Amino acid sequence: MGIQIAPSILSADFANLERDILAVADADWLHVDVMDGHFVPNLTIGLPVVERIAQVSPLPLDVHLMIEDPDRWAPRYAEVGAASVTFHLEAARDPRTIAADLRGLGARASCAIKPGTPVEEVLPLIDVLDMVLVMTVEPGFGGQAFMADMMPKLTTLREASDRAGRDLWLQADGGVARDTIQTVVAAGGDVLVAGSAVYAAEDRGAEIRALRALGEEVHHHA
Repeated sequence: MGIQIAPSILSADFANLERDILAVADADWLHVDVMDGHFVPNLTIGLPVVERIAQVSPLPLDVHLMIEDPDRWAPRYAEVGAASVTFHLEAARDPRTIAADLRGLGARASCAIKPGTPVEEVLPLIDVLDMVLVMTVEPGFGGQAFMADMMPKLTTLREASDRAGRDLWLQADGGVARDTIQTVVAAGGDVLVAGSAVYAAEDRGAEIRALRALGEEVHHHA
């Protein structure tokens, strides 16, 4: 698999959401951040809005749940049209069951870890996951600085996935831009969430293509 770019609508204009979704149609996924004001100190959107986004998006939805009680809520997002649902390990009571529920509904099952969570905590789950998201900023707000010290987590996951013979996608979210994407890909990442980098660009499509090209440059030499 090559490099996949997932623009985050957290950086879009929420009053012109459909316009801004269509502006990133050159990407691979549409990254949708759901925050509940409890698990993270910010509040974004919920089920009804995600359901509507799924109806108008030209891209499959990659929904990142920064919420409490993903055991209850994660499957609901698959039911309303998310193609990939990411829940946080720190909030999950039974991550294996969540992953099974998501896959049973036809969605990709993904688990995220915050910067302070050791990678060793998610390693036992890679047999039931389709993707692991390594947060490269503290979750909750867009536009934060990239945390390069998270790269060893990606490398550890890539090595573990290769040893297990698993086709595990590795996602990085936070501060991914032209000056950081090659660092992420070199460490093992292949699904890159870019919010500010894409939405601050004059030509969003050109920025997506530039990010993908930079990532592929390193990916082919890995």
